[in-house]
Parts: sequence; structure tokens; C-alpha cells
Amino acid sequence: MRKIVSLLSIVIALTVFSACNKKQVNNMTDNLPPPPVAEKKDCVLTIHESTRIDSYFWMRLSDEQKNAETPDAQTQKVLNYLNAENSFTDTVMKSTEALQDKLYNEIVGRIKKDDESVPYLKNGYWYYSKYADGLEYPVYCRKKESLNATEEVILNVNVLAEGHSYFSVGSMTVSPDNKLLAYSEDTVSRRIFTIRFLNLETGELLADKIENATGGGAWANDNLTYFYTTKDKVSLLSDKIWRHKLGNNAKADVMVYHEEDPSFYMGVHKSKSNKYIIIAESSTLSSDYYILDADKPEGKFEQFTPRVPEMKYSIDHFENKFYVTTNWDAINFRLMETPENKTNRDNWKEIIPHREDVLLESIEIFENYMVVGERSNALPHMRIINQQNGEEHYLDFGEAAYVAYASTNREFNTNQLRFVYSSMTTPTSTFDYNMDTKEKVLKKQTEVVGGHNPEEYVTERVYAKARDGEEIPISLVYKKGFEKNGKSPVVLYGYGSYGNTIDPWFSSTRLSLLDRGFCWAIAHIRGSKTKGRQWYEDGKMLNKINTFNDFIDCSKYLVQEKYVTPDHLYAMGGSAGGLLMGAIVNMAPQMYNGIIAAVPFVDVVSTMLDETIPLTTNEFDEWGNPKNKESYDYMLSYSPYDQVKEQEYPNMLITTGLFDSQVQYWEPAKWIAKLRDKKTDNNILLMKTNMEAGHGGASGRFKRYRETALDYAFFMKLEGIIE
Repeated sequence: MRKIVSLLSIVIALTVFSACNKKQVNNMTDNLPPPPVAEKKDCVLTIHESTRIDSYFWMRLSDEQKNAETPDAQTQKVLNYLNAENSFTDTVMKSTEALQDKLYNEIVGRIKKDDESVPYLKNGYWYYSKYADGLEYPVYCRKKESLNATEEVILNVNVLAEGHSYFSVGSMTVSPDNKLLAYSEDTVSRRIFTIRFLNLETGELLADKIENATGGGAWANDNLTYFYTTKDKVSLLSDKIWRHKLGNNAKADVMVYHEEDPSFYMGVHKSKSNKYIIIAESSTLSSDYYILDADKPEGKFEQFTPRVPEMKYSIDHFENKFYVTTNWDAINFRLMETPENKTNRDNWKEIIPHREDVLLESIEIFENYMVVGERSNALPHMRIINQQNGEEHYLDFGEAAYVAYASTNREFNTNQLRFVYSSMTTPTSTFDYNMDTKEKVLKKQTEVVGGHNPEEYVTERVYAKARDGEEIPISLVYKKGFEKNGKSPVVLYGYGSYGNTIDPWFSSTRLSLLDRGFCWAIAHIRGSKTKGRQWYEDGKMLNKINTFNDFIDCSKYLVQEKYVTPDHLYAMGGSAGGLLMGAIVNMAPQMYNGIIAAVPFVDVVSTMLDETIPLTTNEFDEWGNPKNKESYDYMLSYSPYDQVKEQEYPNMLITTGLFDSQVQYWEPAKWIAKLRDKKTDNNILLMKTNMEAGHGGASGRFKRYRETALDYAFFMKLEGIIE
């Protein structure tokens, strides 16, 4: 009887605690001005005999409208609404201003201000970047032959960024004779770059200027010819490769390739061997490559092998052959080789066979060794193969959850492999590994200013059982003393799209949460490649709902195992991970006390029906093409914006950028307007729009952490943490 009474007492206590906690949150909106209310203008959208009413379609602006010196009436109306939401967010979060400042100072205080990267050798020069105390942007440098040589500054981004509210360098490529630098810059945050050329001997900026580019490119071996990619000005789709001769006006450049299939991304680069210029194209399901002898820049690019639907592959040149990593009859990929003058698929010879339990992710080629990046048991592995005698071994990392990969390895003739290692307790570490002697040397570990003791924190890898029986990995980190009694807060992070795997990295930023009693968890849900290519296939197209169910099932597991209760469970995701957040709050709002959805892709159906919007046509094989009724019906069933309903929603913070080219700002703007109209609770609902940036947020080294401080303060406000 005592046990029953005790259990009943616990249930009552938890119920009262839950009610009090919700009451506390609801009181946060008391004595505040009413939130913005967006005007409703019904727009009727009909396809497949299905009609949707979009009351906020009017919020969409073109690039021309956003950049106009004198806004028209619609533009001003949209800007007024976004600014009103920003003001409301500032008002609701005003009580956390001191906390935000403290968090910001903590975060940037852990970052070494006068930091420097580990130098790498390329073509006779040691290259590295460094930051100076008080400056936002890197300075790129090099030294000839020896690290004791005189330093040459090749690009000071702080100088270039002067006068710009946003500035980003996309890529830098040095000519084969080491005399010229091609670099790209974006001053808007739409990922539309301008390519410039700098004489590294004189410091002179050449008159050559290429606009509307993707940012990357490749030098031919004549040191005069540069190949680059441009974008469609409406869809921002990379679709043309051009040849530029230094000294000529860019208007005279020669188009050497035009991709007319809008489902492909494309770019141009140079092989590590420096022998070939390579045009690389990739869609969700297929790859295509064209190669050109870098000594013959005016020659014709030749197709590597005829394009095959649903065949992915990548190529690496070495001596007189190409290595080919491909999913041809191998869902987890296998390694082939082929003579450089016989690259048709008929000539490919298998080197590493397909394995059902191992994903072959990458290769790094050296004169005597090959390093194979693999993924098995939901973890990355590095396999070292001696190409002379066939002997092989794996690097041992010894932690439950970690990330490891080959870093910058620009030279062939070396026995040194540079790789990066990190875990949720171990700061990012760069190693040089002698593949002959198996000796490992730590070159640099990211310094946490003020100190960091990994022994004070615990990392775990656990597995949640999904509703269909799959085992979903979850990586967790928390400070020692965290009790699994449901009373402490947990942030569950997720993404689950495009095959992108969110690995368990260390984050000094995250320490501000861990040191205040939070646990940080990553749900390695389907849609990533955590457990191989099939894990990705099972989380896209007509399997997409697996992604959302997996995340919810991970949440339930954490509650079941007493890591947390719903009153203290928070979820966070950005971009396609923002879509994840939008789906789970419609499907299981009761599971979470708070949600942060960053640059969220939430208006799925409307966006995928509009082929003028950037990324749409590239992604039909990821989400489906809603012009097909089966895809339309399936996408509509989970599209966060379309599925907003009259129900209670958790506390939410939504962030976006006015100039976002990946997820247009109007998706989150429309979403919050509809949520305000439909939700039946008094929980906090906020949106913050960066009026000067795009998908990646603020530029610079430190400014972005103001946004992080807001995120963390939001979680802490809901937990009643004030300092």
C-alpha cells in the first residue's frame, strides 16, 4: 500500500510541477504588447483538383524589391511586418538582455583571439590563416619553402570587408606558378560571388572582374586561363562553365559547357595531380564528369563516361589512372580504377568491393598509400592501405562517439596523413600521422580560452527503437553531475536530409549550456547516412516521414529513460532541420517545452511547385516533384506550413535572413503568421529576421554569436535560468 501511495504522490507531484511550469511560461507573455498580426489576403492555389488557401502569399518579395533604394508599397509592408516581429521579439526577450550579453561574452571569451591555423604545404609554399585580436575576419598568409621564411600576406579579409555589413570570401586559388591569386567575394549573402584576381608579387588588383559566379574555379597550367561557373540569375542554379583569359573583358569569355538539366549542381576544379581540369556535376541520384588536359586549356572537355540515371560516382586522378568511387551495383559504394585514356565505365576494374555494412565515403591518394574514409556501426573510420604491398590498418580513436576525417593533404609524395579528430568532449584536433611508422603527432588542438577539462563531461552513444523497429543512434554530452531523473533540460538537435550526417563534434559554444545543467543530444535520424546509404534512402522522397517519426521516437526514448520530461525537453534544427522542427510541432507538440527553428524550410509544397525559386529543380529527387500527384499528396501530408492547425504549440523561436538564397525569408514569415492565427495556447512565439544576412547568418568571426546567445537565452528563459 505504501508503494502505491508513494507512486500516486509522485504522479500528483509531477502533474503539479508540469502545470506550474506551463503556468510560469504563460505568465511570461503577461503585461506585454500584443504580437504582430499579419494581414490576411487569401490566395487560391489549385493543382490536382486540390485547393489550398494561402493567406500570406503576399509576403513574397523579389531581389529587386529587397534591394530597391525606394521601396514600393508591398515591399514596405513586408519590411514593416518583419521589423514588427523583430521588435516584439526584442520586447519579449528584453529581460534576458543581460543574460545574452553574458552568454555572448562567455562564448567569444573561449575563442583564442590571435589564433592561427596549422600550415599545409602546396607547390613549394606553406599556407595558413590567422586571426588578430579584435578583428572579425581572417588574414591569409604563406611562407616559401620553410616555416622560418618571411611571411607573405596574400589576402587580408578585414580590409576587403570594410564598409560592408556582410562579407564572405568564397574560395581562393593560387596559379601554378604561385604568382596570381583568384578569389571570390559575396557582399549580400545570396551566395552570388564576384571573382577578382590579385598579383601576389606586386599586390596589384587586376582589372579582370567576373560577376554572378559560384565562387570556385580552376587555373590551367599556362597561368593565364581560369575556368569558372556562373549561375542562372533567377533560379541561382549553377549552369554554365566559362573560360577566362587574363587581360580580357569577362564579356568575351568563352562558354565551354552548359548544363540544361536543372536537377544538377555543377562546378569546376583541378585534380590533385594538377594534370586535369574537371567539370563535376551532381544531382541527388546521378553524377557526371568532364575532363580536360590542364596543359591544353583551349581543348575540348571530354565526358568521363556516359551519364547513367541513378549512378553516383566521384573521380580521383593518380599517375596514369583514375580511381572511381561509385554506387554502380553497390548502394554503399565500391572503389574502381580505370586507365586515364580509357575512362568509359566498360573499363572500370574493381579494387575495393561493395560491403552491405560499410559505407565507402571518400578516398585520399598518396604516392605509396591510399586512405579510405568509411562509415560503419554509425561511426566514421579511416583505413590506411599500402599501395605497394597491400598491407592495411585502421586508426583507433577509442571513444564511444566521435568524428574523424582526412584534412588538407595537397601533396602526393609524402608518408604523412593529416587528419582531424573531435568528439563531444574533445576539442577539434589536427594530427599528422606517419603511415610508415604509425606515429601520430598532435599539430594543434583548438584552444578553449580559460581552460577545458574533458574529464568534467560525459559523452554517450545510445540507441532508440523506432516505431518500425529500427535502432536510431543518439549522441549525448552533459556535465558530470547530470542526473537522469527528468528534472534537467535536454536539447535534442536534428537534421535528417540530403544524406548529411550531423557528427558528434566538440563545441566550446555549447559549454554555456552544459555548464548550466543542460544535456545536448543529437538524433542521428534517417535521411542522413549515419548507418549507410540505405539510411538516407529510407528518409527521403516517399519515405520522408520516417525522419520525423525517428526524431519523435528519440524524444520519447529520452523521456522513457528519464533523461528528461517533456516540460524540460527542447528541440532545435536549421534549414531542412527547420522543416523537421515544423513537422514535429504539428505531429507531437506535447513532447516539447520549446523549439528553435532556424532558417526553416516549411512551405514545402509551394516552394517545390515554383521552379524559379533557388534549389527547387535540384531537389525533386530529394523531396519529390509535386506536379506529380502522388508526390504532391505525400508532401502536403507533412508540409509544416500547410499542416498548421488549431492546437496548442510549444514555445517557439524562429530565425531567418532577409537575403537567404537557400530558404527564402517568406517561408518562416508566413509560417509564424499562420501559427499566430491558429494556435490555441499562450506560449511564446517569436521570430527574428537578420535584415542584413542570408542562410548562414551574420558574417565575421564573432557577430554570429549574438544570434547564438539569443538562442541559448530563449532556452534558459523557459527554464527560469537568469544568469
